[in-house]
Amino acid sequence: MTDTDSPFRGVYPAMTTPFAGERIDFDQLRSDARRLERAGVHGLVPVGSTGESATLTHDEHVEVISAVADAVDVPVIAGAGSNATHEALELSQRAADAGADGLLLLSPYYNKPEPEGMERHYRAIADGVDLPQIVYNVPSRTGRNVDVETTVSLAEHDNIVGYKAASGDLGQIGEVIERTRDEEFAVLSGDDALTLPMLAVGATGTISVSANVEPERTCELVESALAGDYERARELHRELGPLFRALFAETNPIPVKAAMEIRGYGPGELRLPLSPLSSEHYEELAAVLDSLEESG
Repeated sequence: MTDTDSPFRGVYPAMTTPFAGERIDFDQLRSDARRLERAGVHGLVPVGSTGESATLTHDEHVEVISAVADAVDVPVIAGAGSNATHEALELSQRAADAGADGLLLLSPYYNKPEPEGMERHYRAIADGVDLPQIVYNVPSRTGRNVDVETTVSLAEHDNIVGYKAASGDLGQIGEVIERTRDEEFAVLSGDDALTLPMLAVGATGTISVSANVEPERTCELVESALAGDYERARELHRELGPLFRALFAETNPIPVKAAMEIRGYGPGELRLPLSPLSSEHYEELAAVLDSLEESG
């Protein structure tokens, strides 16, 4: 399979969920979705980690998916993972009913399944919901790595067509890419600072936090790399590097919520137990955003 045949290719912002007090600000959510679509992104990913899905009720979760799907024409890849397989399956079915075009499935967290349990978990969802599905590997949050053998085996399933790589292990990511080349299977960066290195070894896009505030530059970076223009991609990587670092100075999505507020994209409110960005990091983030504005 060539990169151009990849089921997912380009930039998919991991959307924030705007709050007004305790309620979700759906008007702002729809406005954010349309702004990102106009900027040229290739799809949207609501209710993932960046969308504070851990603090949403299931009903809120589904309402966010429905609102985003109704607001845009680009594909909507909905977060729908859980550490209980039956719960992940139910949430995935509800996401499909709400208009999702695909699913981003966080691996089971806290209960730390063995590889056999991990594979059976993902296959149960893939068998039960007929949508394209992305395995999301982020061991820093879940406590368990989705290993290469498990990922390669899952790539054989018709509905499992992608892997969001947020392990930071380029060796592992490169091996997944190498061993799934004959499948309809996309490897997407889940770490903005590693997007360019991952693209260089065969990834086809990114599910990006930084794209919430710099969608045009993020798209140009990815599109340049995919077209083989690594000189331009490196320039953009260097331009965006300070933003990548600032957005992960504290737990995601604390900094990106502040960035959205600074850029005028709605309030930066978070749900507990997340707390506001520290004043030191806020000032550093504001300076980075000012510099990017000046550089155009």
